Amino acid sequence: MKNRKKRVELIVDLIRNRCIGSQEELAAILAERGYNVTQATLSRDLKMLKTTKVPTDRGTYMYILPDSNTLKDKMLATGMMTMNTNYQSGFISLSLSGNMAVIKTRNGYAAGLAYDLDMAAPPEILGTIPGSDTIFAVLREDVTHEQAIEVFRRLLPLDRKIPL
Repeated sequence: MKNRKKRVELIVDLIRNRCIGSQEELAAILAERGYNVTQATLSRDLKMLKTTKVPTDRGTYMYILPDSNTLKDKMLATGMMTMNTNYQSGFISLSLSGNMAVIKTRNGYAAGLAYDLDMAAPPEILGTIPGSDTIFAVLREDVTHEQAIEVFRRLLPLDRKIPL
């Protein structure tokens, strides 16, 4: 068990400090450090740690731990940070229709951006549903398009006027 504990601690350290994109890559690094593990064992370790694979800005993927964005989540939830703050969101466009908003993103970015919108929890947005490159957001019925744009302006890198 002691060996497993040290191996898991090393996995956590590697995921926090390096861009690890596959189990094979992680297994090779672990082997270099004296931990020869099977794919099944590594898969169990990653599942136990509740790791997730997310897209990078280079078009690849990397593992993250569930607490990787804890500080960012707290700052979004308390309003201390807008999502424009030094943030690569993958945002492309915003369209409004009635009490619905459709947000287009780069492929693979919708889930993360929808999560950030939900964490910011503006009262004007009831909730989001992400796809791969599109987010469907439902606005409260009494929210005008002008109000919605102002809300999204705080949360998204809107640099141009959105058609009403």
